[in-house]
Amino acid sequence: MLTDRQLLILQVIIDEFILTAQPVGSRSLSKKDEITHSSATIRNEMADLEEMGFLEKTHSSSGRVPSEKGYRFYVDHLLSPLRLSNQELRTIKQAFNDRRMEFERVVQKSAGILSELTNYTSIILGPEVFETKLKQLQIVPLNDQSAIAILVTDTGHVEHRAFNVPFEMDQSQLEKMVNILNDRLRGIPLVHLYEKLQSEIFDLIKSHTDQHEHAFTYLQAALLDDHQTKLYVGGKTNILRQPEFKDLDKVRSLYAIIERENEMADLLRSGEKGVHVRIGHENPFDAMQNCSLITASYTLGNEQVGTIALLGPTRMEYNRVVSLLNVLSKQMTDTFRAWY
Repeated sequence: MLTDRQLLILQVIIDEFILTAQPVGSRSLSKKDEITHSSATIRNEMADLEEMGFLEKTHSSSGRVPSEKGYRFYVDHLLSPLRLSNQELRTIKQAFNDRRMEFERVVQKSAGILSELTNYTSIILGPEVFETKLKQLQIVPLNDQSAIAILVTDTGHVEHRAFNVPFEMDQSQLEKMVNILNDRLRGIPLVHLYEKLQSEIFDLIKSHTDQHEHAFTYLQAALLDDHQTKLYVGGKTNILRQPEFKDLDKVRSLYAIIERENEMADLLRSGEKGVHVRIGHENPFDAMQNCSLITASYTLGNEQVGTIALLGPTRMEYNRVVSLLNVLSKQMTDTFRAWY
């Protein structure tokens, strides 16, 4: 159990290190208005905090830096959410003013805003395709041999997929096919499209269109997509601004992890609501063990739709990041509930 004096010194050291990225010594602490103890007392308390594992001593300085244990204690017990400025709140709200924007565009814009406000790397896990349902299908012919299938889901996600049209199929047959699909597939989860196509759609297309076998083959190519994970990354180069990542090999390893979308999606997909903080070795990947990952879920109705995350050094501005994620996740949840 830490004493009140130790709690104060630990909090001030972590706040100072987050701000400066420099080891904190007893002399600089003694000049803080909130600390009225002598340098000798401060040194003794710092030594005790180090012995308990909350602080670490660097080889090049007599100052201390927070350990992962120290950060974890700070986040769990000492963190006070920061009140965001009116300008920050306006910036977040303005991202959702245009109801004509597609869901995907809103998420992309949110990732960009979050990275700009924090100077960290933002990662947003979009709505899971396998959890969403088909709301509408449109097929737009480009020429006699090709067309674009436009899929709109119940979460407002829009996808455009090009496919080839059988040479013998004319415009009227294409329209019949679209009508059949909208009638039979509306409200069907995307993960069940293949089963639905095989079980009943093929027979209907066969009875209403010529060249049905070719049409069905191309239709499957347009509707079925194995790439279900949607990750939106903002501020990827912000990592380079952090003094902890001057080693380019570290940066390359971190970029490689971010590019592995399925693994990153599994990491972000916690299934739990609220804000969660992973610090250093609490992250499963070696490349992220100098990082903290803070996540918050956003929802559509009562179901979790996706996750917002910020990736940065363990020396993150936790109080501000937690506040931003809380505000943004609530804004996204409220907006998507109103829109959809």
